[in-house]
Amino acid sequence: MTATPTGYVTVVWDAKAKAGREADLKAFITAAVTPSRNDPGNIDYEAHEVEGRPGEFVIYERWETRAHLDAHLAAPRMRELVPQMLALIDGSIEDGIRLLRPFRPAH
Repeated sequence: MTATPTGYVTVVWDAKAKAGREADLKAFITAAVTPSRNDPGNIDYEAHEVEGRPGEFVIYERWETRAHLDAHLAAPRMRELVPQMLALIDGSIEDGIRLLRPFRPAH
């Protein structure tokens, strides 16, 4: 992931709960949102459940810089949360990460 031309970084993370762990993953994500919003450099941190697909989630994040995102990912609480998250999701964390690059029409 790299910073956009305007400096901020946008990340979209898709996650699917393991079968039978849908409510657990939703509770886990719900508990993680506020601490992430309070990390330095956070612009937006929003969790969504995909309508009509229980257990499928999308997290939309914007950070002032790549350094802020990296600090968030390296926070001590993240080292504790990652193993817990891996027990709840289908696949890896990295599989669901996408970086968005903003663009605008010339006119």
